[in-house]
Amino acid sequence: MEEPVLMEQKGEISIITLNREKTYNAFDGPTVKMLAQVLSTCAVDPGISGVVLAGKGKAFCSGGDLKWLSGYKADFGAAFHELASYYHLAIIEIKRMPKPVIAAINGFAAGGGFSLALACDFRVMDRSAVLRQAYTSNGLSIDGGGTFSLPRLVGLARAMEIAVFDGPIDSEKALEWGLVTEVVEDGAALERAMEMARGIARKSLISFQASKTLLNNSFDTTLERQLEEERKWLRLCASHPEGREGVMAFTEKRAPDFAAKRQGG
Repeated sequence: MEEPVLMEQKGEISIITLNREKTYNAFDGPTVKMLAQVLSTCAVDPGISGVVLAGKGKAFCSGGDLKWLSGYKADFGAAFHELASYYHLAIIEIKRMPKPVIAAINGFAAGGGFSLALACDFRVMDRSAVLRQAYTSNGLSIDGGGTFSLPRLVGLARAMEIAVFDGPIDSEKALEWGLVTEVVEDGAALERAMEMARGIARKSLISFQASKTLLNNSFDTTLERQLEEERKWLRLCASHPEGREGVMAFTEKRAPDFAAKRQGG
């Protein structure tokens, strides 16, 4: 039996693939538990500089596996509570990842798959792919950090529209609303996400980590605290080999080689 989550490393980029094609990559407890574990491994592996998250087959991810959840006939609430516990660990790993996580949306992304894509740092979407929030049409509330990501990406009014009316969102609308970073021709999302990850990997990853952390935390702090966090991260970056390389390259009028500094060069 194949693993529900696959990990393949190409150079310094890791491709994590949801591998439940028959269920349109819906996730059950074992799947999201494994996803969280794989993401945790990527976060601490010095040989990995970026992560691309994809789905096998015609879908990115259709959300929670309702067939698996229906096994808890006595208490659906308990079933969703258990699934969310594992699922949210995966979301936290993505948000805390000191490296870029890019979603390659090759097809339908709905429910938990929608929230999973939104948790990533960037999203590349095939032109024919469709996003859908899906929770509220099934009498549920949004989870997976969807209520955190949506208003930050599109604003409160648009987030309410998506939450309440739950219409399908095609790639053109997703790009216009700021839900995705880029739209590509069908079949090209994975390769474009890989190109994007490689491009970021050529830059300073300590600088990326600082930017990701500061921007994600900026909504929940005061100006004074944010300024102090900025000063802390500036000091950390400047003291890091990549930071020193960037400054020296600027003064010496040459291109910086951040990757060499990560490898101890």
